[in-house]
Amino acid sequence: MILGRLVKRHWLIWFPCCMTMDDNNQISSLEDSIIHQHKSANSQAQFANISLKTDSSRRRYIASEIEKFGKGNISAQAFTFRELCLATENFDSECLLGSGGFGKVYKGHIKSKNLAVAVKQLDRNGFQGTKEFLVEVLLLSLLRHSNLVNLIGYCSDGDQRILVYELMSNDSLEVHLLELGPDQKPLDWYTRMKIATGAARGLAYLHETANPPVIYRDFKSSNILLDENFDPKLSDFGLAKLGPTGDSSHVSTRVMGTYGYCAPDYACTGKLTIKSDVYSFGVVLLEIISGRRVIDSSRPSEEKNLIKWARPLISDKKLHLIADPLLRGNYPRRGLDKALTVATMCLQEDASTRPLMSEVVTALDYILNIKKHDDDHKEETADDTYKSPPALQTITSHVDRIASNKPNCVRERY
Repeated sequence: MILGRLVKRHWLIWFPCCMTMDDNNQISSLEDSIIHQHKSANSQAQFANISLKTDSSRRRYIASEIEKFGKGNISAQAFTFRELCLATENFDSECLLGSGGFGKVYKGHIKSKNLAVAVKQLDRNGFQGTKEFLVEVLLLSLLRHSNLVNLIGYCSDGDQRILVYELMSNDSLEVHLLELGPDQKPLDWYTRMKIATGAARGLAYLHETANPPVIYRDFKSSNILLDENFDPKLSDFGLAKLGPTGDSSHVSTRVMGTYGYCAPDYACTGKLTIKSDVYSFGVVLLEIISGRRVIDSSRPSEEKNLIKWARPLISDKKLHLIADPLLRGNYPRRGLDKALTVATMCLQEDASTRPLMSEVVTALDYILNIKKHDDDHKEETADDTYKSPPALQTITSHVDRIASNKPNCVRERY
């Protein structure tokens, strides 16, 4: 279980490359705290098997653990329920920002900090339980990156499980891409690629900088929040898992996530790897390009599944039919071509052929800088290919190889 592995692997000290000196001292203190508190096998077993406790003892235990870790070690502040009631006007419906299977999110204002916040009140009977709550507090307190949402604090009073985040003024990617109101302006091509690139950086940090790697496991458009400049930040880490270390190639776990975004290899076997996140990124990138949901029951039967609909169009080079009509053709043809190439590679059913997220970041950085010129509709020259980064050349060559060797491809289910 993830909580047991947080202790047994001493995971909390394994982020030296992404911490300042003060951060390292802070994490070292946290590590000492955990080692001393959970030295014995009995303590470790108690921490790992938290879900076996009764409701009342689990609540007391979670609260005490966060309090222990929070004193001078975790930057997140412990709020009282009363403070958050004041911040959200008693969780007034006028302050409601959104809701889901996890609970409801309210806009709030912490007067003592003069800070606007998003307050996520977890449903006590919902999916995300006390274990996921503690995991999210620990993860977001230790992982620091410009493309990960900033956790301000939490509340564990009584049976309340509440997380307090920085407020992202432009809501989620889903709202701007898939739930566009009649008076809202659609995202332009540059902003879409900027969001995709930033989200990819967040995943690359989790996969390749954090040690051991962190598998996000629920990458989707609604979990990508946008600030006032439309810079993206990943949110909602309740389903995150520590990735495999040593000789392990995967983590075996109960299949979780959102239908349509889940990698087929993970859905079928329960074997979770960082490449599971890469597949989910490919789904979101296809949504960004097309402006369509991955599963949309309101569309004709042949268009309900975005990936099934897009694949033959990509094979037949009818790329303009995939581009969101709201773009009105205002995108560079080469940029569209290469963005779909990256999406295609991420969506390979064979996980081993999917790229690393760092390669995706490099490719998207290149795509982001492709401008729409008068000669944009000319065929790409050999010199253009030569100038593209190695990551994009590698991804393109993989796609070409797979396309030319279709009989040997893994059968596509999605």
